[in-house]
Amino acid sequence: MKSIKYGLLAATALFAMPALAATPADVLSTYGDVAEATFTDSLVTAKELQAAIDALIANPSDETLAAARTAWIAARNPYQQTEAYRFGNAIVDDWEGKVNAWPLDEGLIDYVDASYGEESEENAFYAANVIANASLKVGGETIDATEITPVFLAEQLQEAGEVESNVATGYHAIEFLLWGQDLNGTEAGAGNRPATDFDPANCTNGNCDRRVAYLKAATELLITDLEEMVAAWSDGGAAREELGAKGEAGGLATILTGMGSLSYGELAGERIKLGLMLHDPEEEHDCFSDNTHMSHYNDVVGIRNVYFGSYKSVAGNDVDGASLADLVAEKDAALAEEMKAKLDATLAAFEVMKARAEGGEAYDQMIGEGNDEGNAVVQAVVDALVDQTKSIERVVETLNLEAIAFEGSDSLDNPNAVFQ
Repeated sequence: MKSIKYGLLAATALFAMPALAATPADVLSTYGDVAEATFTDSLVTAKELQAAIDALIANPSDETLAAARTAWIAARNPYQQTEAYRFGNAIVDDWEGKVNAWPLDEGLIDYVDASYGEESEENAFYAANVIANASLKVGGETIDATEITPVFLAEQLQEAGEVESNVATGYHAIEFLLWGQDLNGTEAGAGNRPATDFDPANCTNGNCDRRVAYLKAATELLITDLEEMVAAWSDGGAAREELGAKGEAGGLATILTGMGSLSYGELAGERIKLGLMLHDPEEEHDCFSDNTHMSHYNDVVGIRNVYFGSYKSVAGNDVDGASLADLVAEKDAALAEEMKAKLDATLAAFEVMKARAEGGEAYDQMIGEGNDEGNAVVQAVVDALVDQTKSIERVVETLNLEAIAFEGSDSLDNPNAVFQ
């Protein structure tokens, strides 16, 4: 009887104890868990994309092409939420170009409209069209493209000639193959590639067998690359080890570097403000599919995920743990409220943009010259991102971390340079 009574008293005492405060070590563990779950979802949805592409290849039709496009859009959602891990994590940033580099000179890959042009002073491979040419002769160099394989794409075609816009792999190469060029400028409409481009028996635009081979190889390579990053964030993986080696202060700085650099220089600047200033539909992230609004929206969701230590998984791998938000609340409750309010305001601004796109006005139309209302919606998301970055800087100071130099952008820091 005494043992039962003691057990009840002990349980009551434990229940009454206040929750332990979050520690930096706990926060970094959650940060790694969110990364692992998000990259795992990216891999899961990429495999679903592969299945849809296999169905397209087996039976090219409007229906199977539409299904493959839908699967591509679905696969983008979790992947874009990983981008807050780029800046500060060298393993991620060095790898990212294989899967998400943009913009790309699509003439490297396949046929393009005559308006694209036949050459570029900056890129000898500008219109090489590897799908149409089993042998590429560029600048005195000959590349054997007889077999379009994952190895060929990764080792010979990606950044051919050391030109960054020669993007041969990753989501955007697959996007271009599924949609084709968007020739609508800032008018309505996305790319409109016909399903018969993948039908060797009823081929349109030539070389359907090689186009199929390219699409299949690029998709296989995307999965291999994502498997690499899932392993890096698994227990004992290289990314977790690299993060741990930085120590607690270095790890927290890594989280904030990712948040601040994505918020400011990358998203607010290079991906949004630049295109808005130029009113240029080529300056949009998912330009062939008109999915840019969701690409940007998921970047913002990803920033929130790492700050709040929470992730809602499409594959059931939800994470909810100790967070940077917890540490800030313990140090400065007012700043914690400010940071949450800024993140919420940014999300709200992006939801307005997302709703506008879902209502029928694509992102490239919003940034078009003369569209004052659409321009204002896009400018509002830039303003919100810049404003939240100021609070992120305050978080760095409050946690007594060394000053962090977030990524910048001429579009924000030196606008005149954009037009020079």
